[in-house]
Parts: sequence; structure tokens; C-alpha cells
Amino acid sequence: MKLKLIKGMRIVAATHNPGKVPEIEALLGGHYEVVTAGALNLPEPDETESTFAGNALLKARHAADRSGEVALADDSGLSVAALGGAPGIFSARWAGPDKDFAMAMGKVEERLEEVGSDDRRAWFSSALAVAWPDGPAVVVEGRVEGCLTFPPRGDRGFGYDPIFIPDGYEQTFGELDPKLKDSISHRARAFEKLKAALID
Repeated sequence: MKLKLIKGMRIVAATHNPGKVPEIEALLGGHYEVVTAGALNLPEPDETESTFAGNALLKARHAADRSGEVALADDSGLSVAALGGAPGIFSARWAGPDKDFAMAMGKVEERLEEVGSDDRRAWFSSALAVAWPDGPAVVVEGRVEGCLTFPPRGDRGFGYDPIFIPDGYEQTFGELDPKLKDSISHRARAFEKLKAALID
């Protein structure tokens, strides 16, 4: 049986952030009704896996099994070459409970100074998982390479965007036009793979 997402179906986004709904709906071409796990009062699972793909799958399975509907989860973050791939899966945690990414970006800069490396290479990863209730799942991963710059530049985007310059560009994700950023981002690349696997 080939797994497919049927147009018009409802998909549970395994997130408690309602702001992600329009983004996910747009990335899926507007053909699906997206509802968050938070809106369904589903608990958030502990992210206990050691990879983006593992955590995305864990969140998607958790939401699918509890809602009885197809669920989609993403796990994404920034990895810095000179820091051995950190913050990686801990990207959000570096920002603390208040999601203070100015603090998190400062922490990246501090760590780079501590290791004394001039290597500014970094990449954003996004893993997407779609799980069927008590059934199969599909996981894909997208990645965009670039380098870091300090101090942060630009107030568009979110998270670590203001310190990340994607390869081939001179502006940070925090400065780029949002439409352009969304077309080249790690999440866009992961969604392209997901669409190829489950929709096209």
C-alpha cells in the first residue's frame, strides 16, 4: 500500500504553537485542514531522542495515536561545525523557558570564543514526520548550509535566523525577504521531500 495524504483531510500538527498553522498550511499548498495538538488538548511528549528525525517521529506518533488522526511533526535546529553540531536538537532549549533567542545567539558566540575556532560553518536541519494512528510513518529531512555572523542582523524570521547567512547569499535569514527565505529554507526542502513522498 502506498501511503498518501488525501486532499481535504485534517492533519494534526504536533505543536502547541498556533503560529505554525498558517506556515504548515501554506507549505502543504493549502489543500489540508491543519489543527494543532494544543487545540486538541493533547499533552506534549518529552523529546527523548538524540536526532531531529527521532524527535519528529516521536512527536508525530504521540499526536497520531492520541488523536486517532494523521499527524505531522517537525523538529529543527541550528548546528555549528566548530561546536561539534551543537546546539542541534537542543536549539530551543538554549533559548531557555522564555524562548530568549537573543540570549541563545549570544551563547553560540560565547562558545565559539571558548573553543577559539575561526570556523563559522553552520547548517539548519528540519526533520518532518507524518504518522498514521497505530500505523506506518514517513520521515524526511531537509538541510540548508551557511555560515554564522555576529552581531545578529535583521529582525525578520525567528530563532537563530539573524546570525545565519545561507550559502550563496550575503544577507542573514533575519534580513532576507521572507518569501525568498521560505523558498530556500531547511523546512521548505523537507516539505518538498514530504510532498514527493506523500502527495505528488
